[in-house]
Amino acid sequence: MNNLDDGVVNKILKFADDRKIVSKVASEDQIKTLQSDLHKMFNWSQDWQMLFNTDKSKVMHFGFNNKEVDYILGNQRLSAVDEE
Repeated sequence: MNNLDDGVVNKILKFADDRKIVSKVASEDQIKTLQSDLHKMFNWSQDWQMLFNTDKSKVMHFGFNNKEVDYILGNQRLSAVDEE
């Protein structure tokens, strides 16, 4: 699982089998980069047959001017939450 972040631009926090991707998304380019990183991570999970549990994967938006964009992991829209 150490190579999960190969090619991923944003920071990934790792603990055991948990992964959290952290990103500032103030511009359209940053939004596209985050979605691209999610796509890369999902492809990695399929290649290595270590699938993400997309039902347990969430998005948490911070900031007053956050566009609160919907993100996709695989073919599923990730749920947005206020707390975890």
